[in-house]
Amino acid sequence: MANIEIAVPDIGDFEHVEVIDVLVKPGDLVNLEDPLVTLESDKATMDVPAPRAGRVVAVLVKVGDKVSQGKVILSLAEEDSAPQEVAAPAPAAPPPQPVAAPSVAPAAAAPATVAASTTQQVLVPDIGDFENVEVIDVLVKVGDIVSLEAPLMTLESDKATMDIPAPAAGRVTKILVAVGAKVSQGAPIVELEVAGEANAAPTPPTKAAAPATVPVAAPAPTAAVASAPSKYDFVSPDPGPRSDAPPASSDALLHSGVRIYASPALRKFARELGVDLGVVKGSGRKNRIMKGDVAGFVKQALATKPTAPATGFALPAAPVVDFSKFGATESRPLSKIKRLTGQNLHRAWVTIPHVTQFDEADITELEAFRKSKAAETEKQGTKLTLVAFLLKAVTAMMQKYPDFNASLSPDGESLIYKQYFNIGMAVNTERGLLVPVIRDVNKKGLYELASEIRALGVKARDGKLSPAEMQGGCFTVSSLGGISGTGFTPIINPPEVAILGISPAAMKPVYKEGIFVPRLMLPCSLSYDHRVIDGVAAAEFTRQLNVLLGDIRHLLL
Repeated sequence: MANIEIAVPDIGDFEHVEVIDVLVKPGDLVNLEDPLVTLESDKATMDVPAPRAGRVVAVLVKVGDKVSQGKVILSLAEEDSAPQEVAAPAPAAPPPQPVAAPSVAPAAAAPATVAASTTQQVLVPDIGDFENVEVIDVLVKVGDIVSLEAPLMTLESDKATMDIPAPAAGRVTKILVAVGAKVSQGAPIVELEVAGEANAAPTPPTKAAAPATVPVAAPAPTAAVASAPSKYDFVSPDPGPRSDAPPASSDALLHSGVRIYASPALRKFARELGVDLGVVKGSGRKNRIMKGDVAGFVKQALATKPTAPATGFALPAAPVVDFSKFGATESRPLSKIKRLTGQNLHRAWVTIPHVTQFDEADITELEAFRKSKAAETEKQGTKLTLVAFLLKAVTAMMQKYPDFNASLSPDGESLIYKQYFNIGMAVNTERGLLVPVIRDVNKKGLYELASEIRALGVKARDGKLSPAEMQGGCFTVSSLGGISGTGFTPIINPPEVAILGISPAAMKPVYKEGIFVPRLMLPCSLSYDHRVIDGVAAAEFTRQLNVLLGDIRHLLL
């Protein structure tokens, strides 16, 4: 039975890492990859596992010691079965030979592996005019083999979610960002090892050939561990933030001068719940924070009665209701698009003084004209809908009333007038409400608009809209089509100052020239920002819009 020395493996670019826990003592029997000691850097906590099975002879470090790569931490006596486990290709050889096998051969093989591979840094591609986009999911971890175009991580802006694909096939060697990080175009996110031999494992055949030429040496296993970081790359099983990724603010190890002990998986769990670990009391060894400690802290916080606001203008806190007391319940998370849309709509409703002007437009002749062109538009592979006429009419009104094509400056002191006419079109999808933007409506004809409206609607429902296709709107039209209703109050999409809601048209009796005649009436709801537009201007806008929709020949004037 031979004694071997276990050294600190490759732990990245860290030196003088503190030993925060010793998990074994002399005489303990350990299995392959059992944790021996726990190290903690300023960014992560990691366990050093046993590179082989055996019995602990001596522990050479204690809690509080500082160690670096290659530092011997304990001595291990191999059990009789251990050599068979490590060097299976040479079962007939004497026990000392498998110990000596890794002494030189793996170290010599490592440079060849590195030389045969190429490290490629993956950058954030063109994601439109967005900057500081949040990373909401890291889909790979170090060591994963990825194919070309495989998704690496997911970004989410305030309008869309997008995956970053792999530009080449290879093995992930380093993850450079963590969940919650903000990235822009050109920011490095992942390092890939691209080459055929880089992902191979040449160590086993090298070990088989080594006993014939290499003498027995006790320190050999130390070199074997240090030269094979791919096997002993000690990270948390949690695929979240790693030791080489920038830490989030809630992942700080020091809080008011007191060191916090918690695993990376626990820190990720706390961040997802929005818990500051600095105020959680740990129940583990050396006050280490456990998962139950965080769960108990959250449960206690939810049970605490919210305090009433001190001033009259603060929004009162919503009471926490336990619906399960009244019957069976089921919780389903909102989709990302619905969650973000809800946040934006809530912000708009609270910060913008909304006023809604209701009116009706007589579209009897317009509908007759639209139907007369149905066969011609079908030949062009599209469909002429009422929305195309609405976009043209709205654009004409924005040219006549420029305040509707303006935005309030951030300081609220001036108006920014736009010289372009881009109209947003609200589209309902399974993921939530999306608003693709039709650009330069004033320069396009009805057929061209109809084709573009149809194409963008299909892309929105298929989840293929790019962020750029939902930017730059000046005004929004939200049509309920043929669903139901006689009117509604649409919420403004800032930084726009108005939005037009369209409800289903219906035949109504209209008194004209002394008699009642059936007319197709279209309900319109114009919501506007009262800081920019006054009631007279809004009423004039809808009145003139009704004139244009009543006789489209007015568009030529």
